[in-house]
Amino acid sequence: MTKKINLTYADAGVDIDAGNAMVETIKPLVRATRRPGADAEIGGFGGLFDLKAAGFNDPILVAANDGVGTKVRIAIETGIHDTIGVDLVAMCVNDLIVQGAEPLFFLDYYASGKLDGGVAAAVVKGIARGCVEAGAALIGGETAEMPGLYAGADYDLAGFSVGAVERGKLLPRGDVKAGDLLIGLRSSGAHSNGFSLIRKIIAASGLSFSAPAPFAPEKSLGEALLTPTRIYVKTILPVLAAHSGVKALAHITGGGFPDNIPRVLPPGVCAEIDLAAIPVLPVFAWLSSAGGVSEAELLRTFNCGVGMVLVAAAAEAEAIVAALRAAGDEPIALGRIIEASGERVAFTGRLAL
Repeated sequence: MTKKINLTYADAGVDIDAGNAMVETIKPLVRATRRPGADAEIGGFGGLFDLKAAGFNDPILVAANDGVGTKVRIAIETGIHDTIGVDLVAMCVNDLIVQGAEPLFFLDYYASGKLDGGVAAAVVKGIARGCVEAGAALIGGETAEMPGLYAGADYDLAGFSVGAVERGKLLPRGDVKAGDLLIGLRSSGAHSNGFSLIRKIIAASGLSFSAPAPFAPEKSLGEALLTPTRIYVKTILPVLAAHSGVKALAHITGGGFPDNIPRVLPPGVCAEIDLAAIPVLPVFAWLSSAGGVSEAELLRTFNCGVGMVLVAAAAEAEAIVAALRAAGDEPIALGRIIEASGERVAFTGRLAL
């Protein structure tokens, strides 16, 4: 005779009550991201946004989604969970601003094998912080508990953001030409790219994440590597509004300079970059030394110290640089656009490693 069993969803490893409790915990964090067009209340089946209330007349919507790659592995192993959410927002909204779009709202996806409400709330705290930095409302998300798919304390993240730009302001413009100048904006570190290589170098070096960072000894290695990705939105939006001379923007993510800058260039031109002008951050010098990473590999894997590149009309470049400085930035004269039939990015000089 077969014994009768009475199983529940919780017996299978999914705790609905824990998920509901986590939602209640994060509601104040979410409300802090309110902005014109969204009240940032969660709990419904979908998030709402009012473009008219946000002040747009003839907008084009721009959408982006991304994750944080294996940087999340470092957050898990160090137990530092309140910054990785900033990275998640940054990787999405920085891809919106390069098209001239103002980020409007953000949604997140958090998946784990067993929901830890404290960890999830810390992650959302970072997401809310990133949304405030970007001026985007956190209008919804999804928390998925999937036992058997994720092991132990593992979790993963994905982010989705939508922005808007008035029809005539969309970037890149088609008039990028020889003589335009390249202006670089500094990065805060490795951002959220190249962490599979970073982790391999750390494993080969025998260092632990709790050890002092060789490139920043006042911090642990884990803390230093988890420095959040810089969000460029509030630096760039006012410049775009005041200066028509910004023709294109390139977010330097995976693929580095050789893969990202050509995405905003028309045929027949090449970006000529002076490597000696790049303020190489100590983390990249250490990665190069400890991992034997060549200059070419650094340039194609990491931002090397420049996370955003502006293409500016030469006649307006001085005013644009002045506006960036007034905003508290330290813009870099990175190079220029030249005529070329095949090569898309050319380098002069060497990185100061």
